[in-house]
Amino acid sequence: MPYLLVSTQIRMEVGPTMVGDEHSDPSLMRYLGATKRNMLGNHFWEYYVDDAPRIVLNKLERYGYRVVSMTGVGQTLVWCLHKE
Repeated sequence: MPYLLVSTQIRMEVGPTMVGDEHSDPSLMRYLGATKRNMLGNHFWEYYVDDAPRIVLNKLERYGYRVVSMTGVGQTLVWCLHKE
């Protein structure tokens, strides 16, 4: 799975940071220390960490991922990363 979406809502100085969904690589989620959860009202599972996005992006860079793009959607920030 060479692509990964990382997002955070409202504030980027603190967590939580969303790092995956139910189809994400389990070994990568363990490396990030992510917890799988299902929020009330959602029909999907997501992985999150309590770390700020900067910490997560640094970990992913060490794991071989590079940021391809970043955007803001309302009060949500989203990073798209790719691993060769």
